[in-house]
Amino acid sequence: MSNIFIVGMGVGTVFIGLLCIVLLCLIMSAICRAFERKPKTAEAPAAPVSPEKPIENRQEIIAAVSAALAEEMGTDISAIRIHSFKKI
Repeated sequence: MSNIFIVGMGVGTVFIGLLCIVLLCLIMSAICRAFERKPKTAEAPAAPVSPEKPIENRQEIIAAVSAALAEEMGTDISAIRIHSFKKI
């Protein structure tokens, strides 16, 4: 057997294996999509949060966030300066 034949068999085996993997992925995604079909119902849109409502216990939340950041960063809490804090 020649070296070119051996290299060709190796490369062919790899590409045939990759082709099988791609085909299996396509088949499995088709099966998963078939089982995930749910009846489409009209959902009411979520009510938007009004920006005028103030954040309750704002100072306590800022203190807790500052303490968590200081602990994570390994610094003193006095080194943390929060310039802006808004509800998402």
